[in-house]
Amino acid sequence: MTTINQKEAVYAAITSVLENAGHSMPAEGIDVATVMSKELRAQVNQILFEGFRAGSIELGKEFSDSDLKAYVSGLQSNWIRKDKRLNGGTQYVAKNPGSRAGSGDAQLKNMKALLSTLEVGTPDYNEVQQYITARIAEIASTKAKVTVDFASLPEALRSKYTK
Repeated sequence: MTTINQKEAVYAAITSVLENAGHSMPAEGIDVATVMSKELRAQVNQILFEGFRAGSIELGKEFSDSDLKAYVSGLQSNWIRKDKRLNGGTQYVAKNPGSRAGSGDAQLKNMKALLSTLEVGTPDYNEVQQYITARIAEIASTKAKVTVDFASLPEALRSKYTK
């Protein structure tokens, strides 16, 4: 069975639901957020849910039914914002770029918690902010280092990229 990626599945489900509801999808796309009602979103969610359960949509891990329903809802919202065919052709811009930086780092998480207890502009606040900035830079520098096991690559790539 062939599977489709999640972006294409969301697009297909939304266009199908909107066309059934009497909305046409022009080639350049429309801002579907303006026409999506609660009922139409629920129909799209159901199509996506059934697609995941049937195995026709790519899914990296297993979900319980309730977790999959929540995932599908967020997935739909994500692609309505990001897919130019669904957002009226506009370039997506994150509202808070970098807000997730270091979110998996316990030290950074606790420094940010401490920072939230301090008054902005005080010497203590500035000191903790400096530590946070340094920790984010440290995390970013370790992520930049990528190692490639060339022995695991196919022969054509290994011979081309092994120096």
